[in-house]
Amino acid sequence: MDDDRNAPATRAGLTELEIRITERLTEVMRDSQTGILKPFDGFSETVQTRFKAQDDTEAGLKKRLSVLEERILEVERRLNMPPAA
Repeated sequence: MDDDRNAPATRAGLTELEIRITERLTEVMRDSQTGILKPFDGFSETVQTRFKAQDDTEAGLKKRLSVLEERILEVERRLNMPPAA
Protein backbone atom coordinates (compact mmCIF):
# COMPACT_ATOMS: atom_id res chain seq x y z
CA MET A 1 0.00 0.00 0.00
CA ASP A 2 1.30 3.49 -0.83
CA ASP A 3 2.31 5.91 1.89
CA ASP A 4 0.31 8.64 0.15
CA ARG A 5 -2.87 9.12 2.19
CA ASN A 6 -4.62 10.78 -0.73
CA ALA A 7 -4.05 7.93 -3.18
CA PRO A 8 -7.25 6.13 -4.24
CA ALA A 9 -7.93 2.81 -2.53
CA THR A 10 -7.68 -0.34 -4.59
CA ARG A 11 -9.53 -3.59 -4.04
CA ALA A 12 -6.22 -5.34 -3.33
CA GLY A 13 -5.25 -2.62 -0.87
CA LEU A 14 -8.58 -2.89 0.95
CA THR A 15 -8.32 -6.68 1.08
CA GLU A 16 -4.80 -6.40 2.55
CA LEU A 17 -6.04 -3.87 5.11
CA GLU A 18 -8.97 -6.11 6.04
CA ILE A 19 -6.62 -9.07 6.58
CA ARG A 20 -4.27 -6.99 8.77
CA ILE A 21 -7.17 -5.61 10.83
CA THR A 22 -8.68 -9.09 11.25
CA GLU A 23 -5.35 -10.56 12.36
CA ARG A 24 -4.70 -7.72 14.81
CA LEU A 25 -8.24 -7.93 16.21
CA THR A 26 -7.87 -11.70 16.67
CA GLU A 27 -4.58 -11.15 18.52
CA VAL A 28 -6.09 -8.49 20.79
CA MET A 29 -9.10 -10.70 21.58
CA ARG A 30 -6.84 -13.65 22.48
CA ASP A 31 -4.70 -11.43 24.71
CA SER A 32 -7.77 -10.09 26.49
CA GLN A 33 -9.19 -13.59 26.97
CA THR A 34 -5.88 -14.73 28.44
CA GLY A 35 -5.82 -11.70 30.74
CA ILE A 36 -9.34 -12.48 31.95
CA LEU A 37 -8.79 -16.21 32.43
CA LYS A 38 -5.44 -16.07 34.29
CA PRO A 39 -6.92 -14.81 37.60
CA PHE A 40 -9.61 -17.51 37.47
CA ASP A 41 -6.92 -20.18 37.30
CA GLY A 42 -5.44 -19.05 40.61
CA PHE A 43 -8.90 -18.75 42.13
CA SER A 44 -9.88 -22.25 41.03
CA GLU A 45 -6.72 -23.69 42.60
CA THR A 46 -7.60 -21.98 45.89
CA VAL A 47 -11.15 -23.29 45.81
CA GLN A 48 -9.98 -26.80 44.93
CA THR A 49 -7.53 -26.77 47.85
CA ARG A 50 -10.30 -25.63 50.18
CA PHE A 51 -12.66 -28.38 48.96
CA LYS A 52 -9.96 -30.99 49.43
CA ALA A 53 -9.33 -29.81 52.99
CA GLN A 54 -13.07 -29.89 53.65
CA ASP A 55 -13.32 -33.41 52.21
CA ASP A 56 -10.41 -34.54 54.37
CA THR A 57 -12.06 -33.04 57.45
CA GLU A 58 -15.37 -34.69 56.60
CA ALA A 59 -13.67 -38.05 56.07
CA GLY A 60 -11.94 -37.70 59.43
CA LEU A 61 -15.21 -36.88 61.16
CA LYS A 62 -16.96 -39.84 59.54
CA LYS A 63 -14.15 -42.12 60.66
CA ARG A 64 -14.34 -40.81 64.24
CA LEU A 65 -18.13 -41.21 64.26
CA SER A 66 -17.80 -44.77 63.00
CA VAL A 67 -15.32 -45.59 65.77
CA LEU A 68 -17.63 -44.08 68.39
CA GLU A 69 -20.60 -46.04 67.06
CA GLU A 70 -18.57 -49.26 67.23
CA ARG A 71 -17.52 -48.51 70.81
CA ILE A 72 -21.10 -47.77 71.87
CA LEU A 73 -22.29 -50.97 70.23
CA GLU A 74 -19.58 -52.91 72.09
CA VAL A 75 -20.67 -51.35 75.42
CA GLU A 76 -24.29 -52.24 74.67
CA ARG A 77 -23.29 -55.83 73.90
CA ARG A 78 -21.38 -56.08 77.17
CA LEU A 79 -24.35 -54.74 79.10
CA ASN A 80 -26.75 -56.97 77.16
CA MET A 81 -28.68 -53.91 76.03
CA PRO A 82 -30.25 -54.14 72.58
CA PRO A 83 -29.51 -51.11 70.42
CA ALA A 84 -32.34 -48.61 70.04
CA ALA A 85 -34.02 -48.67 66.67
